[in-house]
Amino acid sequence: MEELLIGEVLKPQGIKGELKVKVFTDAPADVKKFGVVYIDGVAYKILSFRENAGVAYLGLRGVPDRNAAELLRAKKIYGKREDAPELEEGRYYIVDIIGLSCETEEGETLGTVTDVTLLSSDVYTIEKAGKKILFPAVKGVVKKVDLTAKKLIVDKAIFDEIAVY
Repeated sequence: MEELLIGEVLKPQGIKGELKVKVFTDAPADVKKFGVVYIDGVAYKILSFRENAGVAYLGLRGVPDRNAAELLRAKKIYGKREDAPELEEGRYYIVDIIGLSCETEEGETLGTVTDVTLLSSDVYTIEKAGKKILFPAVKGVVKKVDLTAKKLIVDKAIFDEIAVY
């Protein structure tokens, strides 16, 4: 089973076991489409869902009260890939980006994508020969994502301007 990171528990919400969740999907409502989520390898059926201001609130089977919810604070939430909603053209799951070879349009290998940090613009971390390079995946820098060839093609000129070595 391939899992996708879809959120992180921020804190318990109320006394009935509800969780306040920071979502890593395009829209908080995408989380409820999974139906079942996994925390520390344990499956939890989603019993209730609501959203407010970009944050999701989940009620999970097996989390009956605040004490049980407190044990899940700061835990990562995963979902099965086969339960994931289809993405529109040009959108990718982080798990698909990590491991791609980052190359220029001319074919120069810059490194391998090792991490994606979710900020207002995703920040990609690539590594080559033990050195880390970070760059925001802003408009214009990423020219093509080729999952078949396992390549992330970037514009060298823009990359050189914004990359942090």
